[in-house]
Amino acid sequence: MFSVTVRDHLMVAHSFRGEAFGPAQRLHGATFVVDATFRRADLDADNIVVDIALAGQELAAVLAELNYRNLDDEPAFAGVNTSTEFLAKVVADRLAERIAAGHLGEGARGLAGITVTLHESHIAWASFDRSL
Repeated sequence: MFSVTVRDHLMVAHSFRGEAFGPAQRLHGATFVVDATFRRADLDADNIVVDIALAGQELAAVLAELNYRNLDDEPAFAGVNTSTEFLAKVVADRLAERIAAGHLGEGARGLAGITVTLHESHIAWASFDRSL
């Protein structure tokens, strides 16, 4: 399996509900380094996994929809704990929608999957892996 990874970052504010979250139940900020890894079994006709420039642009576009937002105020996340794991899935699903819409080019239709990793710090991160 071949893969290409692009990286960007995301800054949000949010809070959590539930005793498991301790002080994170209060409104707080989070800055994530975001990696999106695109996978396929065979290279396309141009011998690439995906156009790396387009992949970076589309990751940036997805993150722009969330960046500098208080996620507690976003209707799409009403009543949801926007954990790192949950946000990794949101980003992966939104990238998958962009691939299906052709935003990463025709060659991207041959992708097998995406993994999105949100790095909370240098010692903790969470990922979501999905098939396409």
